Amino acid sequence: MPRTEEPNNLPPDHLGILIAAAILFVIGWGGLYLLVTTEIPRIAGQLWIFFVLFHLGVTAITIPIVRYLNVRLTPINQAILPGGIVVRQSVWVGLYVVICAWLQIPRVLTLPVALLLALVFIVIEVFLRNREINLER
Repeated sequence: MPRTEEPNNLPPDHLGILIAAAILFVIGWGGLYLLVTTEIPRIAGQLWIFFVLFHLGVTAITIPIVRYLNVRLTPINQAILPGGIVVRQSVWVGLYVVICAWLQIPRVLTLPVALLLALVFIVIEVFLRNREINLER
């Protein structure tokens, strides 16, 4: 299905995910700021709240970047990817960053571990996209 809209025209679902990204940005990074400035660091609940807010913030930052890359790298004769795929890919990036931060606490994160973890997420996404493409045909 070829593109029908102009490159500067946002599809409705992409506009929605960009608005959601702005809201997630405020919640994630604003909550993280409040957590870091008002709470005493403890291993209990504050650590898990930190990881959740960090994931929201990183995902919010990556949504526009992933959307731009997907729109820019999609051939002109193909349809732009739906917003759900953009969100899923952004969530993968956020999860990758959070896992790397979590592995850094006990000093387990090394370059080979980070590369292997990135490769795992890339392979999972490639398998999901191949499955979606086969179901569309």
